[in-house]
Amino acid sequence: QVELVESGGGLVQVGGSLRLSCAFSGRSFNNYGMGWFRQAPGKERMFVAGINWIGDPTRYTDSVKGRFTISRDNAKNTLYLQMNSLKPDDTAVYYCAAKLALASVAVSPRTYDYWGQGTQVTVSS
Repeated sequence: QVELVESGGGLVQVGGSLRLSCAFSGRSFNNYGMGWFRQAPGKERMFVAGINWIGDPTRYTDSVKGRFTISRDNAKNTLYLQMNSLKPDDTAVYYCAAKLALASVAVSPRTYDYWGQGTQVTVSS
């Protein structure tokens, strides 16, 4: 059984940075495509960024392009999301997700089989 544990969330001012981590365990991380999603209060869970099992390609939702970077360290079984130039609209609970043998990047949350518990990111103005 795959387990995902996010960390790194918190309160940051507009323009600040955070790096989220997602620790993967239970299976071979190398075989999984990964994604970051976020959910603001009263809204649907939305795709933020994704990466396939070997780290290329990556894909981002338009609102975070140029500000966020997704990466993975297969030796450490960890997924990252570097978030720079944060805006109040980035405030949400951020979730990582995993899908076995995902060669491309999937943007639909229904594609993913495993989810973490989420980490809160709050950007204050």
